[in-house]
Amino acid sequence: MVTRLGRAQPYALSAFRFVVGLLFTCHGVASVFGVLGRPMLSAGTWPGWYAAVIQLAGGILVALGLGTRTAASLGSGSMAFAYFDVHQQTGLLPMQNGGEAAVFFCWTLLLLVFTGPGALAVDRLFTTPRSAARRDTGTRREHHLGVPV
Repeated sequence: MVTRLGRAQPYALSAFRFVVGLLFTCHGVASVFGVLGRPMLSAGTWPGWYAAVIQLAGGILVALGLGTRTAASLGSGSMAFAYFDVHQQTGLLPMQNGGEAAVFFCWTLLLLVFTGPGALAVDRLFTTPRSAARRDTGTRREHHLGVPV
């Protein structure tokens, strides 16, 4: 059972990444275009409009698995900023200040920074078998030198 779960992990991670990216995109679409029950933000207003653009562009990239680590890092940082700059002014805990979504996106996107996009990602189309083999050789060399992997 454990081996089956282990083999499915990269695909489950891809599904997780896609859902998180899609939800992040929806938040951006709602704020940038004024749909899904949200008012449209005026272009250039700080910080809301910029956060919405990061949500829109970053969410699309994360959902596709294209530049996932970079897009997730930027999105995670913007959600941390949103929580501490906007939500914390009205209360300490997320339940008090309405910051649950910001905290959720911050931590899930940060997880994707460390785990990567999973098996099904657009980034995989640009990775050649030769560059993957080169990375593996480098990993073995580091391990041989006593550096933890």
